[in-house]
Amino acid sequence: MPSEVSGQGSHTRPLHWPTTRVNSVADRFKHGVGPPVTLTLSRKKAVLDNGILQVTFSVPEGFIISIKFGAVKNVLEARNRRSNRGYWDVVWKGEGAVRQNGTERLVGRRFKLVKRDENATEISFVSKWRTWKGSHKFSRLPMNVDRRYTMLRGCSGFYSYAIFKREEGWPATNITQIRALYKLQRSKFRYMAVSDEIQRIMPMPKDRKFGQLLKYPEAVLLTNATNPDHRGEEDDKYQYSCETKDCKLHGWISFDPPIGFWVITASNEFHSAGPSSKNSLLMLVQPPSSTHYAGKVVEMRFAKREPWRKVFGPYFVYLNSVSAREDPRALWAKAKRQMVEEAGKWPYHFPASKNFPKRHERGSVKGALLVSDRYVNQTLMPASSAWIGLASPGKEGSWQTESKGYQFWAHSDHRGRFRIKSIREGNYSLYAWVPGFIGDYKYDHNLTIAPGCRIDLGLLVYKPPRNGPTLWEIGVPDRTAAEFFLPEPNPKLSNRLFQHDNINKFRKYGLWERYTDLYPDHDLVYTIGVSNYQKDWFFAQVPRLIRNMTHHRTTWLVIFFLEYVHQEGTCTLQLALASATLSELQVRFNNPDLRSHPRFTTKLIGRDNVIARHGIHGLYWLFTVQVHGSWLRHGNNTLFLTQSRDSSPFQGIMYDYIRFKGPRGAD
Repeated sequence: MPSEVSGQGSHTRPLHWPTTRVNSVADRFKHGVGPPVTLTLSRKKAVLDNGILQVTFSVPEGFIISIKFGAVKNVLEARNRRSNRGYWDVVWKGEGAVRQNGTERLVGRRFKLVKRDENATEISFVSKWRTWKGSHKFSRLPMNVDRRYTMLRGCSGFYSYAIFKREEGWPATNITQIRALYKLQRSKFRYMAVSDEIQRIMPMPKDRKFGQLLKYPEAVLLTNATNPDHRGEEDDKYQYSCETKDCKLHGWISFDPPIGFWVITASNEFHSAGPSSKNSLLMLVQPPSSTHYAGKVVEMRFAKREPWRKVFGPYFVYLNSVSAREDPRALWAKAKRQMVEEAGKWPYHFPASKNFPKRHERGSVKGALLVSDRYVNQTLMPASSAWIGLASPGKEGSWQTESKGYQFWAHSDHRGRFRIKSIREGNYSLYAWVPGFIGDYKYDHNLTIAPGCRIDLGLLVYKPPRNGPTLWEIGVPDRTAAEFFLPEPNPKLSNRLFQHDNINKFRKYGLWERYTDLYPDHDLVYTIGVSNYQKDWFFAQVPRLIRNMTHHRTTWLVIFFLEYVHQEGTCTLQLALASATLSELQVRFNNPDLRSHPRFTTKLIGRDNVIARHGIHGLYWLFTVQVHGSWLRHGNNTLFLTQSRDSSPFQGIMYDYIRFKGPRGAD
């Protein structure tokens, strides 16, 4: 017979609910009432129950088999295998592994009751790594992983986190992605919400299965969709991606009964690559680590014998409901309020692991960042709306590829003031970037955070790279290509969700193909003082499609006028890129011969894949080219920008900002 474990002196169920009238399960949470948390154990299952929801796990594997909420016995897809409903997985490869790369679903080998009382219960599923007996070969991820689940009294959801640990002496390993996934009932949860703007009834899996495959593997034209409104639309998961700083809440809604299933991330401290990194959120994935919009440089790479430990989470799985009389889409608004409440609770007090520090075990850093650029203003300027953060020690900008440590970020106010709170103990560098200015800031000294410390850095000054006055510029230095020209998509490959949404226009499929339509016989020509970058500068420099369905490199021309050129002087060209995918940017001045050696080349750079995956930025690149006066001439000059790689339509670059500066003292 199964045994039930509960808090001392508590009942497994209350005899009566309180007399306060409630209209839904979510209202019970709102009123803060409910029975004690109980844990029921059997040989193969563990069931957490707080009277609001009931979560069943397989033992010792740790798969979530069912989630009972209200009248729905299981919000997860019961037709899936037990191991394919709620789980964590890892994409990895390792030196000496039997399989060189692949996705491994984490399977617990030992179940443990970590903490229990009538207000909170935490359980653990542990998998430990072992080599094959008598062999150095292995097939499992060389990590010890402790997955934790916590249920609180009166809480309409549960929390999950995982502790990954490598011991000293273990083999070299690369981790590409870590995810927690939930497969919901397909027939009920049809409406997805990622933000206020990105919400819709989604196509069914079979719609995609029988659709027409497009050029990018995940993209499908819905030729015979179940829902007539979806027929003729293009669909792929990357349309619904978002930046880390913006994806603290996402989920799905069932209209009958009206129930919402949400993943809330109260803090992004465990996510990779800073606040502007992007992730795909389809299928209710909570991705603490991903390389989708940056490439392999963001992989977690562990050297042979390198020890390591990191806590991913906790994140909150929140379920809510409304009465049958209300619009089910009101569940999104309620979930947003819950997201704000969760953020206010961070760092959570209830995780039992000593590896998750409580509030009093953390520190904070504050200060004010100013910008010094005499060519813009003779006085110091506040770094308004700057992103300022702590990450593992490194070079300027290294935070955008850092994935093994923790990161803590804050947004400065209009006076450049910032405060970074709830920082884990450790050694960090302080980084920043400021909209409106190129380059990266890094504080001169590393910071050591001790429990309870309160560090005041006072006034900090960032001096952007500058050695002369601006003669001309293209774009806005904001690390995206959003200000440039975005064409209308092929009407046969549209998605109605973004039909009238100019902010998210870049999410439309196939925009790269429109370059050939706009420039079938020649490349883009931009004239300083005449052209408008919002209308005349294509958002991405990609190959042009030519005869026989092949692609050809493209060369963009920037024509600019110089009244005077000092032949022995030096000007400066600064190229800030918002993205690069297996591309090479070559620079020439007043020389149309593309066979000649370029004055500058980036060489082969980037694996962002942003162009194909509907992004508007990937990793940030900044290149400075010293332009000798002998390369220039009085009057009209032509800058030739060649993207020389053309084996794929998705190779290319996105510009953030281009600046041409005169010699120092020319002002």
